[in-house]
Amino acid sequence: MAAQRVLPQSKESLLQNYNKRLKDDIKSILDNFTEIIKTAKIEDETQVSRATQAEQDHYEMHVRAANIVRAGESLMKLVSDLKQFLILNDFPSVNDAISLQNQHLRSLQEECDKKLTSLRDEIAIDLYELEEEYYSSRYK
Repeated sequence: MAAQRVLPQSKESLLQNYNKRLKDDIKSILDNFTEIIKTAKIEDETQVSRATQAEQDHYEMHVRAANIVRAGESLMKLVSDLKQFLILNDFPSVNDAISLQNQHLRSLQEECDKKLTSLRDEIAIDLYELEEEYYSSRYK
Protein backbone atom coordinates (compact mmCIF):
# COMPACT_ATOMS: atom_id res chain seq x y z
CA MET A 1 0.00 0.00 0.00
CA ALA A 2 1.41 3.37 -0.93
CA ALA A 3 -0.60 5.31 1.64
CA GLN A 4 -0.98 3.28 4.83
CA ARG A 5 -4.50 3.62 6.20
CA VAL A 6 -5.26 3.48 9.90
CA LEU A 7 -7.56 0.56 10.55
CA PRO A 8 -9.89 0.15 13.52
CA GLN A 9 -8.70 -2.26 16.22
CA SER A 10 -11.10 -5.05 15.16
CA LYS A 11 -9.93 -4.89 11.54
CA GLU A 12 -6.30 -4.77 12.64
CA SER A 13 -6.72 -7.85 14.83
CA LEU A 14 -8.56 -9.61 12.01
CA LEU A 15 -5.68 -8.91 9.63
CA GLN A 16 -3.19 -10.15 12.22
CA ASN A 17 -5.28 -13.31 12.56
CA TYR A 18 -5.18 -13.77 8.77
CA ASN A 19 -1.41 -13.31 8.80
CA LYS A 20 -1.00 -15.87 11.61
CA ARG A 21 -3.20 -18.39 9.77
CA LEU A 22 -1.14 -17.89 6.62
CA LYS A 23 2.16 -18.46 8.41
CA ASP A 24 0.83 -21.49 10.34
CA ASP A 25 -0.57 -23.17 7.23
CA ILE A 26 2.56 -22.61 5.17
CA LYS A 27 4.71 -23.87 8.04
CA SER A 28 2.49 -26.95 8.30
CA ILE A 29 2.85 -27.66 4.58
CA LEU A 30 6.61 -27.19 4.70
CA ASP A 31 7.09 -29.30 7.86
CA ASN A 32 4.92 -32.15 6.61
CA PHE A 33 6.60 -32.15 3.20
CA THR A 34 10.03 -32.20 4.84
CA GLU A 35 8.98 -35.13 7.04
CA ILE A 36 7.63 -37.03 4.02
CA ILE A 37 11.00 -36.58 2.30
CA LYS A 38 12.80 -37.78 5.45
CA THR A 39 10.51 -40.80 5.71
CA ALA A 40 11.20 -41.74 2.09
CA LYS A 41 14.89 -42.29 2.85
CA ILE A 42 15.84 -45.91 3.33
CA GLU A 43 17.56 -46.39 6.67
CA ASP A 44 19.92 -49.05 7.89
CA GLU A 45 18.65 -52.11 9.72
CA THR A 46 16.80 -51.36 12.93
CA GLN A 47 15.10 -53.52 15.54
CA VAL A 48 11.86 -53.29 13.56
CA SER A 49 11.56 -55.48 10.48
CA ARG A 50 11.73 -53.84 7.09
CA ALA A 51 8.07 -54.68 6.26
CA THR A 52 6.83 -53.25 9.55
CA GLN A 53 8.94 -50.12 9.06
CA ALA A 54 7.62 -49.76 5.50
CA GLU A 55 4.03 -50.03 6.72
CA GLN A 56 4.64 -47.49 9.48
CA ASP A 57 6.28 -45.12 6.98
CA HIS A 58 3.34 -45.64 4.62
CA TYR A 59 0.81 -44.62 7.29
CA GLU A 60 2.97 -41.67 8.36
CA MET A 61 3.14 -40.45 4.77
CA HIS A 62 -0.65 -40.72 4.44
CA VAL A 63 -1.17 -38.73 7.62
CA ARG A 64 1.33 -36.08 6.58
CA ALA A 65 -0.19 -35.88 3.08
CA ALA A 66 -3.60 -35.41 4.69
CA ASN A 67 -2.11 -32.63 6.83
CA ILE A 68 -0.74 -30.95 3.69
CA VAL A 69 -4.17 -31.18 2.05
CA ARG A 70 -5.82 -29.75 5.17
CA ALA A 71 -3.35 -26.84 5.23
CA GLY A 72 -3.97 -26.23 1.51
CA GLU A 73 -7.72 -26.16 2.06
CA SER A 74 -7.18 -23.81 4.97
CA LEU A 75 -5.17 -21.51 2.67
CA MET A 76 -8.00 -21.57 0.12
CA LYS A 77 -10.45 -20.63 2.88
CA LEU A 78 -8.08 -17.84 3.92
CA VAL A 79 -8.05 -16.49 0.35
CA SER A 80 -11.85 -16.55 0.37
CA ASP A 81 -11.93 -14.74 3.72
CA LEU A 82 -9.48 -12.12 2.44
CA LYS A 83 -11.61 -11.52 -0.66
CA GLN A 84 -14.70 -11.14 1.51
CA PHE A 85 -12.84 -8.78 3.85
CA LEU A 86 -11.69 -6.69 0.91
CA ILE A 87 -15.17 -6.53 -0.62
CA LEU A 88 -16.81 -5.59 2.66
CA ASN A 89 -14.16 -3.17 3.92
CA ASP A 90 -12.78 -1.44 0.84
CA PHE A 91 -14.99 1.62 1.17
CA PRO A 92 -12.82 3.99 -0.93
CA SER A 93 -13.14 1.80 -4.03
CA VAL A 94 -16.83 1.23 -3.35
CA ASN A 95 -17.32 4.98 -3.02
CA ASP A 96 -15.35 5.55 -6.25
CA ALA A 97 -17.55 3.04 -8.07
CA ILE A 98 -20.69 4.69 -6.70
CA SER A 99 -19.42 8.15 -7.72
CA LEU A 100 -18.57 6.93 -11.21
CA GLN A 101 -22.02 5.35 -11.59
CA ASN A 102 -23.59 8.54 -10.22
CA GLN A 103 -21.73 10.68 -12.80
CA HIS A 104 -22.77 8.35 -15.60
CA LEU A 105 -26.41 8.50 -14.54
CA ARG A 106 -26.30 12.30 -14.18
CA SER A 107 -24.91 12.69 -17.70
CA LEU A 108 -27.61 10.31 -18.95
CA GLN A 109 -30.23 12.39 -17.12
CA GLU A 110 -28.91 15.62 -18.68
CA GLU A 111 -28.99 14.03 -22.12
CA CYS A 112 -32.58 12.88 -21.59
CA ASP A 113 -33.55 16.33 -20.27
CA LYS A 114 -32.10 17.99 -23.38
CA LYS A 115 -33.95 15.58 -25.66
CA LEU A 116 -37.21 16.10 -23.77
CA THR A 117 -36.78 19.88 -23.88
CA SER A 118 -36.18 19.85 -27.64
CA LEU A 119 -39.15 17.49 -28.08
CA ARG A 120 -41.35 19.82 -25.97
CA ASP A 121 -40.26 22.81 -28.07
CA GLU A 122 -40.99 20.98 -31.32
CA ILE A 123 -44.41 19.88 -30.06
CA ALA A 124 -45.19 23.44 -28.88
CA ILE A 125 -44.31 24.82 -32.33
CA ASP A 126 -46.39 22.16 -34.09
CA LEU A 127 -49.30 22.74 -31.71
CA TYR A 128 -49.12 26.50 -32.29
CA GLU A 129 -49.19 25.96 -36.06
CA LEU A 130 -52.11 23.54 -35.76
CA GLU A 131 -54.04 25.95 -33.51
CA GLU A 132 -53.42 28.81 -35.94
CA GLU A 133 -54.57 26.65 -38.83
CA TYR A 134 -57.65 25.57 -36.93
CA TYR A 135 -58.68 29.04 -35.81
CA SER A 136 -57.98 30.65 -39.17
CA SER A 137 -59.91 28.04 -41.17
CA ARG A 138 -63.52 28.60 -42.11
CA TYR A 139 -64.58 25.09 -40.97
CA LYS A 140 -64.65 25.81 -37.23
